[in-house]
Formats: sequence, C-alpha cells, structure tokens
Amino acid sequence: MRFTTYLRDGTPRLAVVDGDAAVDLAADLRAELARGTDLAAAGRAALASAAPRLPLASLAHAPLVPEPGKIVCLGLNYFDHAKEGGRDKPEYPWFFFRGKSSLVAHGVPGLLPKVSSKFDYEAELAVVIGRTVPRHVSQADALAYVFGYTCFNDMSVRDFQKRTPQWTIGKNFDATGGFGPVLVTADELPPGAAGLRIQSRLNGQVMQDANTSDMIFSVAETIHLLAQCLTLEPGDVIVMGTPAGVGQARTPPVWMKAGDTIEIERIGTLRNPIAAEG
Repeated sequence: MRFTTYLRDGTPRLAVVDGDAAVDLAADLRAELARGTDLAAAGRAALASAAPRLPLASLAHAPLVPEPGKIVCLGLNYFDHAKEGGRDKPEYPWFFFRGKSSLVAHGVPGLLPKVSSKFDYEAELAVVIGRTVPRHVSQADALAYVFGYTCFNDMSVRDFQKRTPQWTIGKNFDATGGFGPVLVTADELPPGAAGLRIQSRLNGQVMQDANTSDMIFSVAETIHLLAQCLTLEPGDVIVMGTPAGVGQARTPPVWMKAGDTIEIERIGTLRNPIAAEG
C-alpha cells in the first residue's frame, strides 16, 4: 500500500494512493502511527469506498512525516561513497540528526543558501518507524517495527559541513531535506528494502546509480544499533546514506542548479527544483 501527505487549506493531510489519485484518510501520519491506527485496514476501507479521488498531479505535497520526532541520518553508508571521500569503510555508522525545519516536500524548491554555492545532492532511502522499538531489539526482530520506505534528498551545504568536526550545520539549512512523495509499506518491498535501485538525476543527467543492497549497514542492523542508545518512536525517520557520485567528489565539482530528480526503484520519484534563497 502507498500513502502520501498533501496540503489541504494549508494543513497537512494523510492520503492513501489509488493509482494516479489519492483518497483523504487522516490528519497526520505520525499521530495515526502513535495512536496505533491500523492504517492498512483504514487504507483498504478508503480504497473500497466511494470517497472522492484527488488527482495526484494536482496535489500540493507536504513532507511525508511533517514533524518527525527524530530524523536520524547515516553518513558514509555505501563503501564507494566513503572511498570517493577518501575514507575507509566505517566500523560503526556515522550518525547525525536533521531538524524538522530542514524538510521540504516533493515539488517544493530546495533553497540554495545565500551564504554558499556548494550545494550538493544525495539520493537516499528513508525509513519510517511504525511502532515504538524496544531498547536493545535484536537485528532479527528490528524490521517488524518499520512501517514503510520513501525517498530522501539529503541536500548538503558542503563548505558549512566541513567547518566543524560534526556535520550538523551543513545538513540543517532550511528547505534542504527533500522527503517523499510516496511511502510504500514494508510488506510490499523486500525485507529492509534491499535490492532496490537508487538513482539521482541532475537536470536529466544520471549522477548516482546504485543499489540499496550496497549499503554497509542494513536497515535492520541500523535499527538494532540505534536501539542500544535511544528509543525509536512511531513516525521517527532514519535516512540511510547515499551512494557514490555526489557533486563534491567530481572533477571539477558539480553543485546543484535548477531541477533535480531523485529516484528509488519501486518507491517513486522525488523532485525538487532548486531556487536561490531570498
């Protein structure tokens, strides 16, 4: 089953996808997950009903989870990406956080900041947690707590990212975290969303082309490792890192300009045009 989040009168609403249309379902994905709502059953009921169909092409999207409690990101989670950055394969994930104000919806411009021109793209798989993950959950049980998967563009301001030993500042500029537009429930994908093609295109040119099976730390292992430290809650998001081919690693470097497309096989296509801040 597929879900999307759109704006109705300026307010985010969750909808279930029906082909090229959507059926309004609830106020907020995170809130429904926290309540324990059986969204699959609610979605099936909505699809079987005579409720109005909203053409997907006409919707103004919102970030898939508008206000996640936590957005945990991984750096260097593909070996070739670590290598192109001059680093060895990490022995433990390079975790960092994003804030909700950095998120931007499908179709909404990512903002090239006034203070930098080194604005890079990163195609990534994103995981949405469906139920509270017990502390110290085993790797074997970890995937039972995943609700679904979607696309993420971890747009990065590279010079600010390198100003400090930790990456937080370069990863949290406003409107730099493309998120959506469609969530595919875990039951419709291979375990851990393994074996999916992940690709980014900048102005139609393929820049990254890899497979989620190339991730160093799988979704299950990542959840297991995070659960050793913190409680993952419904609506939390894990962003699983990017493959090789980022702009800063190219000669000469390639920085984002107007119109990029991020695509992950069987999940959908996330598009964000690029606009100058202000």
